[in-house]
Amino acid sequence: MSPLRSFDIFCRVIDNYGDIGVCWRLARQLSDECGATVRLWVDDLASLHLLNAQIDPGCVCQHAAGVEIMRWEEELPAVTPADIVVEAFGCGLPERYMEAMAARNAPVLWLVLEYLSAEPWVREHHGLPSPHPRLPLDRYFFFPGFEPGTGGVLREAGLFARRTAFGTADQHRFWASVGFEPPSAGATVVSLFGYEHAPVGGLLDAWAQGDVPMVAAIPEGKLVTHALDFLGVTAPTNCHSFRRGNLEVRILPFVEQVRYDELLWACDCNFVRGEDSFVRAQWAVRPFVWHVYPQQEGAHRRKLGAFLDLYCDGLPDAAAEAVRGLWQVWNSDDQRPQAVGTAWRAYWEQRRALEAYAPAWAERLAGVGELAGKLAQFSQDRIK
Repeated sequence: MSPLRSFDIFCRVIDNYGDIGVCWRLARQLSDECGATVRLWVDDLASLHLLNAQIDPGCVCQHAAGVEIMRWEEELPAVTPADIVVEAFGCGLPERYMEAMAARNAPVLWLVLEYLSAEPWVREHHGLPSPHPRLPLDRYFFFPGFEPGTGGVLREAGLFARRTAFGTADQHRFWASVGFEPPSAGATVVSLFGYEHAPVGGLLDAWAQGDVPMVAAIPEGKLVTHALDFLGVTAPTNCHSFRRGNLEVRILPFVEQVRYDELLWACDCNFVRGEDSFVRAQWAVRPFVWHVYPQQEGAHRRKLGAFLDLYCDGLPDAAAEAVRGLWQVWNSDDQRPQAVGTAWRAYWEQRRALEAYAPAWAERLAGVGELAGKLAQFSQDRIK
């Protein structure tokens, strides 16, 4: 594939890190691996700054990691649109910019990048044209997915090699970099990232009362408050650990996106949320638990069920039942401590089966194809 020309990616930050996490990965890959010139328009640079400390939240225009970053303001400056325009997750495009797209001499390709889903209808809708009702613009739906016939998921070149090379010494360096000693030998280490309505207290209580040492690594975010409530700690804290029973809770500083994988690799199991960390957990080849982003009318439950059907299809029956049990409790409104504790114990009894399955699932997912490359090829095929 010859090098692409230019991309404009538009992103509104809805969920702090999910939307911008995907767009930032996509922008860097299109630049690094596809040879494209990439401009990323973001309405919340503070969230992007957390993912990459080089980003200045107060700067209107800047460059980082080979990408031009523009602050998306109400009054967009007069710019020449790129060859390919990516509207991320239905964020819409500025009216002035769309008119400039239509007025450009060379045709512009408009891609609507949709949310990731395992629902069967995704394959049917991926790549379909969506003519603009008023302007003469070529517009297509691009659906990420887990099966052939979809857009795949993001995975940068060399990720598997980096994961394989991440050894014990690297784990020790990671824990030191976030302010902690390595977990004690024999401890089960879990990263905990989710939305604020997760039944955190019940899970921590089950770990505290369990028979084996547990380390819960909780990155700075919405779950920290609930964890501190469980521990009886009133003042916010960072880079501190607390103990109750067999549980050690570690409050981690926010980890930049390029280092989040190291946290996943340093843990035995990872609780993740939304879309970006959900995908990274699958590439980490560890057991994982997904907290799906809540949507109106229970749409997120259908999304959860569709992925569970796909993922559990290759698991032994007992392991599949345990995965469904924990994921459904973790994503339900059931806040009874014993419910999540019982589900966790059943899940972790299947640890060996889950660990054996994780690499096979990652290889299967890799076989679907990688999103940035597929999006680039899709664009190239339509702008010849």
